[in-house]
Amino acid sequence: MADDRKTALDAALKKIEKNFGKGSIMKLGEKADQQVATVPSGSLALDVALGVGGYPRGRIVEIYGPESSGKTTVSLHAIAEIQKQGGTAAFIDAEHALDPQYAQKLGVNIDELLLSQPDTGEQGLEIADALVSSGAIDIVVVDSVAALVPRAEIDGEMGASHVGLQARLMSQALRKLSGSISKTKTIAIFINQIREKVGVMFGNPETTPGGRALKFYATVRLEVRRAEQLKQGTDIVGNRTKIKVVKNKVAPPFKVAEVDIMYGQGISQEGELLDMAVEQDIIDKSGAWYSYNEERIGQGRENVKNYMIEHPEMVEEISKKVRKAFGIETDADTDASTKTNKEETGNITDKTDAQEALPLDE
Repeated sequence: MADDRKTALDAALKKIEKNFGKGSIMKLGEKADQQVATVPSGSLALDVALGVGGYPRGRIVEIYGPESSGKTTVSLHAIAEIQKQGGTAAFIDAEHALDPQYAQKLGVNIDELLLSQPDTGEQGLEIADALVSSGAIDIVVVDSVAALVPRAEIDGEMGASHVGLQARLMSQALRKLSGSISKTKTIAIFINQIREKVGVMFGNPETTPGGRALKFYATVRLEVRRAEQLKQGTDIVGNRTKIKVVKNKVAPPFKVAEVDIMYGQGISQEGELLDMAVEQDIIDKSGAWYSYNEERIGQGRENVKNYMIEHPEMVEEISKKVRKAFGIETDADTDASTKTNKEETGNITDKTDAQEALPLDE
């Protein structure tokens, strides 16, 4: 009886593979890559908070927070990291507010960045779907969900009520996108704004626009908020920013990364490295003085950051020790895993052909 069941199962598996392609069904233990493939976020502190060393490939990430908190900056750092590894990035600028010069300062190769400024929400999401389905994109950023205005709202009169239109649009788009994002190992980052619910007496009145679908489909949700201003003398030069991992399906959630976002420069790698090195006793802090290898390197946090900028060889040495202490891969390890991941997923043509062969595509 057991043999009959096994024969029937084998026949069913062969039929499924014949109809839907090799790899459409398998035993979980047979899967080639059980480890979650990741890409560095551009912030060492955020990589640690995410628990897996970066953003997971083939997953949806939502970044939300108040205005001017650093959401787009965090996303642009992710694009820069992908491009460093030879990947291709796309930016769907629904807000029509991307600053190319600022993006370039963060390390983004703007000559190679694919940019779309859609007129309607439907157009923006269709472009994202086409890019992801091609299998040739490593990361796509949508900025922002709140700015994805449904066509009916744009064509309608000002002040007309369009209840639930945007939520339905996002729900349908994510149903369509989630499968192709997973197959093509693309990272999809959705930036979102916050709104306040009316009449909430207890609990947090804040919510994100675009309905509940994105909250469910997102593997990682990051909340970005400014904590305090950073000053040099009387001049405000940046913000201390808290990035909280509100939801995480690949590691324990609720960890917080604190970073310095400097105006015109983005996330200060020296600042977060200094904090993490002090936490692991790699750099000693006594009062306002900081010491490395029993040698004083500066008084005051900002002075030490400037000293680190002037001594890149010391920064490299400290970075290796910090990465080892937190169990994060080095850049060389990341490059090797990325290469292996690309070899396992196959080339672009193979992925595209496989998708075209699926009978249930449309």
